[in-house]
Amino acid sequence: MDTTSRPADAELTFRDATEADVDVLVALIESAYRGDSSRSGWTTEADILEGQRTDPEGVLDVIKSPDSRLLTVERDGVVVACCQLEHRGEAAYFGMFAVAPGLQGGGLGRVIIAEAERTVREAWGVGEMYMTVISVRDELIAWYERRGYRRTGRMTPFPYGDERFGLPQRDDLEFELLVKTLGG
Repeated sequence: MDTTSRPADAELTFRDATEADVDVLVALIESAYRGDSSRSGWTTEADILEGQRTDPEGVLDVIKSPDSRLLTVERDGVVVACCQLEHRGEAAYFGMFAVAPGLQGGGLGRVIIAEAERTVREAWGVGEMYMTVISVRDELIAWYERRGYRRTGRMTPFPYGDERFGLPQRDDLEFELLVKTLGG
């Protein structure tokens, strides 16, 4: 399917993931971040992390959590992206963001994050959304900054030794907190 000439928001359907989506979502997330398939997109972590990015249990936990939604994005009936939204008091956490590698760089991510922000404002009435990003991912952090997120300088350690988060290929990984105040 050739989508390169279509607008980023053409015929997108946003819905909450169900248990039936787990395998498709795990495959999508893995393809966006790990291994050779991820190199066709720009969000790859293949040079800094090997191993898995997530697993079926992790995705299912998000789907089943009463405070979370796994927003799933379809185009022409095919899952092309997803993101985790978690209600945390006066703010929402944004994570597990994945866009199919072949569709990255065309504006789809911008449309999805805007919809995620709208969703958390309307569903939970929150005024802030935040995320953590691996601090050496300069290009990705710059992309979020262009969307209005700001670096806080607050770092948390990468969970070295926990293979659920991948196998680090360098010893300087940590997460930086990014925050955005959401407009009304």
